[in-house]
Amino acid sequence: MSNGPDHSPIQISVTNAETERADAARNRRLLLAAAKNLIDHHGASAVTMEAVAREAGVGKGTVFRRFGNRTGLMLALLDHSESEMQQAYLSGPEPLGPGAPPLERLLAYGRARLKLTCDHLDILLEAGGTAEDFLTHPAGRASTQHVRILLRQLGFDDDVEFMALTVQAPMSAGSVRYLMQEVGFDLETITAQWQRMVTDLVRARRTH
Repeated sequence: MSNGPDHSPIQISVTNAETERADAARNRRLLLAAAKNLIDHHGASAVTMEAVAREAGVGKGTVFRRFGNRTGLMLALLDHSESEMQQAYLSGPEPLGPGAPPLERLLAYGRARLKLTCDHLDILLEAGGTAEDFLTHPAGRASTQHVRILLRQLGFDDDVEFMALTVQAPMSAGSVRYLMQEVGFDLETITAQWQRMVTDLVRARRTH
């Protein structure tokens, strides 16, 4: 005689569902790490669905099921990179994270932002590459607030909004594309000139 309904099938189903979700999350992390590794070592053009599958050691179908196509993969990687960057400047190690002097943190933020923009340049341009597109995006709003805080710590006050725009404008995908494709600069040159500009602005404010 049964003492009540047998819930074991439901328990098994839940367990299977949880296992599937854990497997999917693990696969996602693995694939994104593989894509990032390809970008770091070979550039964004090396990121194909086949290359990511090979780098991650999985079948190509796994990549397509997870992201749909290369654009979906790159958008997911961009979102992941933005989340990692935000975590880094909010709570990561110095100089990007808290603890370093504000100028060092601002310069570290610029280096990281310019590299991220360069790494994802194609997909950023497809998604909208103007400075306005970035500044009005939630990730851009968070980054702008971070830049404002550092600029205020460096002595900028009434003009902090204008200076935050000035500091961030060269980091947009449109600006980076122009400097690379039209002017002929590489990332190292763009970064060096951006750092010199920011350092000169801060020095001028301190001697004003």
